[in-house]
Amino acid sequence: MLLHGLWMRGWVMALLAWRLKRRGYRVVCLSYPSMRARLSDNSARLASLVRSLAAPRVHLVGHSLGGLVVLHMLDQYPELPVGRVVLMGTPCLNCRAADGLAKGRSRWILGKSLPQWLKQEQRGSVPREVGVIAGSLPIGLGRLFARLPNANDGVVTAEETRVPGMRDQVLLRVSHTQMLVSAAVASHVASFLRTGRFSAER
Repeated sequence: MLLHGLWMRGWVMALLAWRLKRRGYRVVCLSYPSMRARLSDNSARLASLVRSLAAPRVHLVGHSLGGLVVLHMLDQYPELPVGRVVLMGTPCLNCRAADGLAKGRSRWILGKSLPQWLKQEQRGSVPREVGVIAGSLPIGLGRLFARLPNANDGVVTAEETRVPGMRDQVLLRVSHTQMLVSAAVASHVASFLRTGRFSAER
């Protein structure tokens, strides 16, 4: 199951979905209200869909905010049959760009989900096999609202994507948005879903 990020809809995951289908996966792209609904509401929506699939195991792939929805769902609904999890450019630890934006007059464009995550205390390791993809091509709107250190995708830093207890992490030369269309990213996602590790070619 694929989850999009902030300001987007499920169709932005179409190319990644197509590439995974070619590798034999059954793929579902979830659209959720990233702006007007809280993180808890969106995670409940995801949990409901996972249950409705009646599958023995469901892998989850989340881009940016979509990854936070996944993590929140795993925390609130640990009994669900979730297999491996891939987070793409997800600000798990914090988000300097979002913090900078939240202090300005345009903080409303963050919606309700992301601020809810940023206010929460840091959590422990996720009881699942989690793989993290971070970008190092610094092209994105996040640079307008905060000074981002080296190794960032233009919105989220590589350090911010780390998850306690994660199984593997890979840093690719892609921007935050470019992750959605990158063949290399798709290849690494497929590798982790299949083996629990990213491919050796990085």
